[in-house]
Amino acid sequence: MPRLLALFLLCCAQHATAFSVAFINPGRSDEAYWLAATQAMQAAAQSLQVQLEVLYAEREPARALQLGQELAARPPARRPDYVILANEKGTLVANAQTLGAAGIKSFAAFSGLLPQERAQWAPRQGLPLLLGSLEPGAMEAGYLTAKTLIVQGLKQGLRAEDGRVHLLAIAGDRSTPVSIARNEGMRRAVAEAPQAVLDELAFGDWKREQAAELMRGLLQRRPQARLVWAGSDQMAFGAMELAQQEGRVPGREMLFSGINTSAEAMQALIDGRLSALAGGHFMCGAWALLMLYDYHHGRDFADEGLELERSMFMLFDARSAERYLARFGKGIQGLDFRPHSKHLNPKLKRYQFGVAALLR
Repeated sequence: MPRLLALFLLCCAQHATAFSVAFINPGRSDEAYWLAATQAMQAAAQSLQVQLEVLYAEREPARALQLGQELAARPPARRPDYVILANEKGTLVANAQTLGAAGIKSFAAFSGLLPQERAQWAPRQGLPLLLGSLEPGAMEAGYLTAKTLIVQGLKQGLRAEDGRVHLLAIAGDRSTPVSIARNEGMRRAVAEAPQAVLDELAFGDWKREQAAELMRGLLQRRPQARLVWAGSDQMAFGAMELAQQEGRVPGREMLFSGINTSAEAMQALIDGRLSALAGGHFMCGAWALLMLYDYHHGRDFADEGLELERSMFMLFDARSAERYLARFGKGIQGLDFRPHSKHLNPKLKRYQFGVAALLR
């Protein structure tokens, strides 16, 4: 009986401290990566008994700002306790200001403040109600995929007449922190490989169709290139489809890499059409929700830092891709985040963010 009473009181306490979070999702509502991010957040919210509302900006910065204004304009009783934002196309500061003026606390996930923004708009200082940020170590993803791509190209003998493998890069955009960091990781991998050279970097704006259009010109200008590094899986597929139309065989005559964990990307890796793939960062929003859960219950994450950048990527191979599809092929669900909460596990001192453990 005492145990039942304790469980009852615990449930009551959790219900009494329930809170609401809105997420302004910068992606499209039919975009595989951002759908996976939403599903992971919904799993975390269900596990932690948090009320979660997801609003899609559909890759339109103006819409992201409009959604922030709409949340701030709601009657106080209908406003969320917290809003999770992403700094896509430089929308973070304006949205945090709008929400802060309405007394709503915010948190940045996936992409935080730009270096030029940080001096003036630091969390809890220039932006008093921006609590902090959590970003995947995006440079790691760019580095791992480019390094693997170069190794595979050399192994398969795809050198040009100068004895080096030539690489084309299709990046996301010029301003998003995630894109900038992935590009830096890619450049680092090329710089470490004397037998590799980056022929050209183009920007596909994360769009499959735009990457295909770019690839047409890249192949014409850089016929010696046999490696294609892409900042996302969808851009990799756009480039791949165009290359196939030109008679190139992915995985043999031309090698491609991507970033993300869509089922299409996993299957392409298993089939050998993708030669390198990194992912796991779709979990960032779910981890951010966990941090807000702890913060709301009196365990501030400030002791680890207000602007956190953590390793969340793993480099997949065919075997781990098969495990991933078996675990998450039908959606991201059934995840228990309670063992990762500092509030629920007071002995925890440091958050561990990653996807590898979820594949066990």
